[in-house]
Amino acid sequence: MAEPDHAFYLRAMGVQSWRLRRAPEPRLAPQPVLAQGLPPAAPAAAPAGAEAWEALQRRVAACQACELCATRTQTVFGVGDRRAEWLLIGEAPGQQEDLRGEPFVGPAGLLLTEMLRALGFAREQVYIANMLKCRPPGNRDPAAKEVLACQPFLLEQIALLRPKIILAVGRIAAQNLLNTQQPLAKLRGVRHQWRDIPLVAVPHPAYLLRSLTEKARAWEDLQFAWTVYSQLKE
Repeated sequence: MAEPDHAFYLRAMGVQSWRLRRAPEPRLAPQPVLAQGLPPAAPAAAPAGAEAWEALQRRVAACQACELCATRTQTVFGVGDRRAEWLLIGEAPGQQEDLRGEPFVGPAGLLLTEMLRALGFAREQVYIANMLKCRPPGNRDPAAKEVLACQPFLLEQIALLRPKIILAVGRIAAQNLLNTQQPLAKLRGVRHQWRDIPLVAVPHPAYLLRSLTEKARAWEDLQFAWTVYSQLKE
């Protein structure tokens, strides 16, 4: 990305003089114990074709596994490059996502897009999904039974995508993916493992919109994720 554009996107995020520099060496965390009943990781396979993705999307759209099917406008499957090396997983759709059928739209989505651009990625170059495919009423936290009902869909998305790195966006996503109750503050800045995939926890952009002073630290989280990703290629 050209320097003037890079600076523009950083200013849009409200952080001055962001530069992608070498972050501290990743601290390793032990691989979490997976939730009971999850299937074993699928063996490596060739990248999935459009038919597999479309079949999964149809199953998500028809899902009635929990009561959220009665209150949703539509399901929110996921968007982005289905061969992307970066997978971002958020919590659940909000009101705007429920209306548009796309994750991370509205002010929080715009900020997420600028965060990605600051790293040198267009939104279309990564894949973005949520743990839940339906909006919880009132944007409340997902219930455990709702997460479990949607979990097979997310697992299949990960298996189809086979990303190089996962970004858990926000506390709820990080705690569920890592099977922990630790606060996000303790999960940030650590290289976790989701099965055999490195995972980095980052704050939710909606939180950054409420806590403007946290944006500088959020950039450090992104730099850390980039360092983890870069070391995969060494």
